[in-house]
Amino acid sequence: MRRGFNLIEITMVLAVIAVLSAITLPRAAGFIDRIEVRGAVTEIVAMFSTARHAAIARGAQTTLDIDLGRGAMVLHVGPDTLQSREIATAHGVEITSNRTSLTYSPLGVGYGAANFTMTVRRNAAADTIFISRLGRVRH
Repeated sequence: MRRGFNLIEITMVLAVIAVLSAITLPRAAGFIDRIEVRGAVTEIVAMFSTARHAAIARGAQTTLDIDLGRGAMVLHVGPDTLQSREIATAHGVEITSNRTSLTYSPLGVGYGAANFTMTVRRNAAADTIFISRLGRVRH
């Protein structure tokens, strides 16, 4: 009666595990990149929506400053800071934009919003956020 496994059987099992890992791990990395980009885009869209709604609710201009170097966004209502978030650090993404700030009027219309685009990228995964002349966000 034989007990245990011999060296060849253990080696074959390890070889099968190695082949399966080599196939699935690169796909998992791409999946994680897409999840992080989606999370960052969701957070950015929420900040733009918060800025627009705060302008309407308070009847005052709100400004969303974008620091592309740090990947941070700061929401100002007058001299007060309403919200601040370092999105690039939190999600490990790179953020590029054609503007560094966006101001919403008390009517919710974005000043400087025409043709506003922001791209969020992590490795091969990327998504682009567009803001219309009226200040509405889509991606």
